[in-house]
Amino acid sequence: MAQEGGTEAAIAGQENGSAEATAAVFVSFKPQLVVPAQKAEEAVQFYKAAFGAEEVRRVSHPKRKAEQDAPLLLCAEIKIGSSSLLVCDDDAAATKPGEGVVFRLETEDVEAAVSKAVKAGASLDGELLEGEAPFGAGLYGKLRDPFGQVWIVASAGKSCVSDA
Repeated sequence: MAQEGGTEAAIAGQENGSAEATAAVFVSFKPQLVVPAQKAEEAVQFYKAAFGAEEVRRVSHPKRKAEQDAPLLLCAEIKIGSSSLLVCDDDAAATKPGEGVVFRLETEDVEAAVSKAVKAGASLDGELLEGEAPFGAGLYGKLRDPFGQVWIVASAGKSCVSDA
């Protein structure tokens, strides 16, 4: 659902110069590798075997039943050396065939960060949403920069909540 108070109005106001830009502070940057549907688990196992990746967290399908064909794993956060990345099944995060990387920025103020990006020339794909998604929970928005790259701006500390 969209945030009350009109993120779109705030964005439009900033574009018209009637509102000051709010500084957004990012707490993390995580590349998100989007693999073909139902291949995230296989990809994680490959990265463990090939590169010594360590699985940090994972998100499972919230409504998956044992007898369903839907994969158990939606998204996993892995570490290779000191770097982290998210490995996720293809979904709405990547809308064109062949888009395999989505950049994720985490912040305490998603609305301000999205507004700043839109003012700089990015386009907001849809509206800001609140809730569970394959790449985490909380408030998030999907942007496309002027060069076609997809960026997810999400609430800090909400990615890949552990299933444990």
